[in-house]
Amino acid sequence: MSSRTITMTPALEDYVLRVGAAEPEVLRLLREQTAALPDAQMQIGPDQGRLMRWLVELIGARRCLEIGVYTGYSSTVVALGMPSDGLLVACDIDPQVTQIAQRYWNLAGVANKIRLELRPARETLETLLRNGHALSFDFVFIDADKAAYDYYYETCLQLVRKDGLILLDNTLWSGQVLAPAQSDHDGRSIAALNEKLSRDERVSASMLAIGDGVTLVRKR
Repeated sequence: MSSRTITMTPALEDYVLRVGAAEPEVLRLLREQTAALPDAQMQIGPDQGRLMRWLVELIGARRCLEIGVYTGYSSTVVALGMPSDGLLVACDIDPQVTQIAQRYWNLAGVANKIRLELRPARETLETLLRNGHALSFDFVFIDADKAAYDYYYETCLQLVRKDGLILLDNTLWSGQVLAPAQSDHDGRSIAALNEKLSRDERVSASMLAIGDGVTLVRKR
């Protein structure tokens, strides 16, 4: 059995996206619009989006939380996987890019499932805890400022229910996690959290080499 990940040629990547990660037209349009932005690399790929929607559907998630909305691809796929009475609390601080997100939430018919919190995520998370929402979320996606990942993880661990899922994006940080001492502050923060997750008995975790790395965490 091979221990190596297959090399993804452009042709093979196109095949995966065509056969294994088909996306609705509204998501394709959103991805194309986002590609024209200077920080387009912040958007997740269709394969990761497909995985996230599948996980939301698999666990029957009704209450979800997202930290870092950007132009809304991830929040749209999560909301598409939720039932009609589901709620996604979406946290971001950028009013301009989230205008794009809100446009596509409407186009995808999921705007009624999403509550945008346009303020620092720390404030929203602390408000949720103060208002008695501990253990009430089924699914969390963390994709915001990397230096705060440990804080987001610990706080979301209080908010998510037993057997709920937390997904963390960019956990390979372009390979810089291999040499954290030589990485930037964000890379060192991610590398430290990766090591912590590998030993954290409160959860079971699995790191996948999708995009820039995504780690799936199930709360025990």
